[in-house]
Amino acid sequence: MPKFVDAALRRQEVVDAVFRIVAADGLERASLREVADEAALAVGSVRHYFASSDELLAHSFGVVVDRVAGRLEAAEARLAGTAPGSAEHRRGVLTLLGEFLPLDEERAVDACVWMAFKNAARTRPFLAAEADRSHRTVAAVVGRLMMALADDGGAADGAGQQQLVTEAERLLATLDGLTMHALLQPEWMTAQMCHDVLEAHLASLGSRAGSH
Repeated sequence: MPKFVDAALRRQEVVDAVFRIVAADGLERASLREVADEAALAVGSVRHYFASSDELLAHSFGVVVDRVAGRLEAAEARLAGTAPGSAEHRRGVLTLLGEFLPLDEERAVDACVWMAFKNAARTRPFLAAEADRSHRTVAAVVGRLMMALADDGGAADGAGQQQLVTEAERLLATLDGLTMHALLQPEWMTAQMCHDVLEAHLASLGSRAGSH
């Protein structure tokens, strides 16, 4: 009797192999043959689930976007249960922002894979849709956070709305920079350093809001 194979589990094993390759050696090495070897499968077995390398990479990009989005959604839900201005709320904001950063092994792999795919999307059109979704996912979370942190609860005039957009972009740039530094210089940009930078950034948001 043929052995039953869980298709969803096998596809995830293949994607996990893609993640390991990308995190260790970069996206260029993630061919069907290399992925098959990493997953201890025959190339034909990988092709049974993914017809081409492009299909495999696009699917893998989608998986990492879903993983990060899931963590952000859970952190947002926990934050929503805290009182704005409280110490618990501030910790919740830091926890939410920390989900963007490579603060442990799982998030480091996801951040490395996320950034590799986003960079590749500039020259590989088949990755464009997931690149756009990844940006919209992050921008939406940061936008909602900025609205929640705004003193007026979002009922701002045109100038106030523009200020929120500017601060959201400033926070996105901070997160991107911290991610890059933490991946490239982990000995210096430690989890504690990332936390300290985020705390300083949140403090600056408060001071800037008070100046308008």
